[in-house]
Amino acid sequence: MTTVTGTMGLDDLLTRVRAGELGPDPAAQRVAVAFTTRQAVRHDGRGTGYRNEVLSLRLGGAVGSCAVEPGTLPDETVEECVGADVARLLEHPSLPVRVAALDAYLMHVTPHTPEHGARPVALPAGTSLEKSRARAAAVVGLLDLPAGATVLVVGVVNSLLEALRSRGLDYVPCDLKGGLTEWGEAVMTDALAEAGRCDALLVSGMTLGNGTFEPLREHARTYGKQLVAFAQTGSAVLPRFLGHGVSAVCAEPYPFFWLDGGAGTVHHYGGDPGAASRGDLPEGER
Repeated sequence: MTTVTGTMGLDDLLTRVRAGELGPDPAAQRVAVAFTTRQAVRHDGRGTGYRNEVLSLRLGGAVGSCAVEPGTLPDETVEECVGADVARLLEHPSLPVRVAALDAYLMHVTPHTPEHGARPVALPAGTSLEKSRARAAAVVGLLDLPAGATVLVVGVVNSLLEALRSRGLDYVPCDLKGGLTEWGEAVMTDALAEAGRCDALLVSGMTLGNGTFEPLREHARTYGKQLVAFAQTGSAVLPRFLGHGVSAVCAEPYPFFWLDGGAGTVHHYGGDPGAASRGDLPEGER
């Protein structure tokens, strides 16, 4: 993977890709397929559920994705993306389209392989809850924190909170939708306002698509805190920020763990490659 010197943010990365600095001319790369995936889930034994909606763009053999708030993506967006060149989509007025196009391009030029710094982590087959817990263990295993530390969790996933609890870590749950966690804890809606009282940040890739990622990355960089990203949105984008405020990424390209019951793979970047082999993951969630 191409390394970048100096501080780099999302706008800087978009500028470099548009200029053709990280691969072939994006104006010569066309999106063949565009689609959305909509999902609603309530795992067995859980009292709450959630919905997901994701825009995905296919470029060659790569699929780039960006989650959106359900119901907010105009129906015509998919048609606008099909057949369009990547350069034009990187200038699209919709941030989720720009992120999905950037993700597709970077996935195309730097797929999740060891040659590009990725470490594959197998997810076992199982029920939706079993797979959710396995993914959560893979994500939380990238945090290097002592028991009692406090983690800002941006993008509330109950299995992630469960995995943090099992390691004796405290957390502050944050999500733009607010509400309550599975354990009745209030979900904060202003993540940046809560970051100062946390020792590390665990951040959903969805922050790329709603414009909240950059302030969190800057906070982590400024104060020297760990920022671990769990990325279905922007799985090929977020590894580019390693060393620029991001300490580790659990990258999960399409198709996501919740789409079927079969075995799957996520990809680790940064963090401690020996954590899983040392048994740092919670018992029963490996």
